[in-house]
Amino acid sequence: MTQVNGKPVQLKEEADEPGWEVDPDDDWGVAVVETVGRQLKLRREAVGMRAAEFGLAVGYGEDLVYKIESGKRIPRPEYLDKADKVLGAGGLLSAMKEDVKKVRYPKNVREIAKLEAQAVELGVYVGLSLHGLLQTPEHARALFEVWQPVYSPEEAERRVAARMARKSIFERSPAPALSFVQEEATLRRPVGGTMVWRRQLEHLLEVGRLRHVTLQVMPTSSEAHPGLSGKIEVLKFPDGTAVGRSDGAYNGRPISDPKQLRILELRYGTIRAQALTPRESLTFIEQLLGET
Repeated sequence: MTQVNGKPVQLKEEADEPGWEVDPDDDWGVAVVETVGRQLKLRREAVGMRAAEFGLAVGYGEDLVYKIESGKRIPRPEYLDKADKVLGAGGLLSAMKEDVKKVRYPKNVREIAKLEAQAVELGVYVGLSLHGLLQTPEHARALFEVWQPVYSPEEAERRVAARMARKSIFERSPAPALSFVQEEATLRRPVGGTMVWRRQLEHLLEVGRLRHVTLQVMPTSSEAHPGLSGKIEVLKFPDGTAVGRSDGAYNGRPISDPKQLRILELRYGTIRAQALTPRESLTFIEQLLGET
């Protein structure tokens, strides 16, 4: 606790902000954070402020200020806003928030999110777990907490935040057409315990009622279908191109060849035809929620 004008002030330290470390294997991310840190330091020194004095002004401890300026910590958006105001940067520091925001998320997640942000259509079949775009934060956290090898609490939170950031696809305008087919078993597994499970089912009902979302359930009692070999995902873009991926085809790698895409679309279409209708699926989830 620090005294300012006779009043106690709690400055944020590293322990107060878990999950904002830079991934050393992410070359682009490292470069962005180092550039932002360098700009912060240059502007602070240009106005003649010491790190401790600046830290008091923005509510951060001196050590954390130094780590941000040296590119070892990712600054939060509000940190950049406060720094912009304190240093009189005229919006230049605040303008860095978008790039910094992307750096926080793992490289592979950024690549997925970029494709999802551009897609006008997305179709997904998942058989082992709920698709990331459908998960609540609590559900996602429960999954990351049991991951092997074990994630640190900070890394788990970082991945939860990254997964939740992808959900902005639901808020885009114009809205993309989103289609999900989930195996019944993924809805019956009480990930995170009963309360987390109930909230997840409630969330599925909320998402499934959105006008641009189609949510279907594949009953466990259904016969064999093309999705039994693994996840299928197809994304279509405004220029008419598309990207697809399937665990059971093309070694799981992303493909864009029209002939290969038609095969994935045929498989996904067959899966949708065998699943419950959207109305039946919502009724099924409502009944399942009533049983919990």
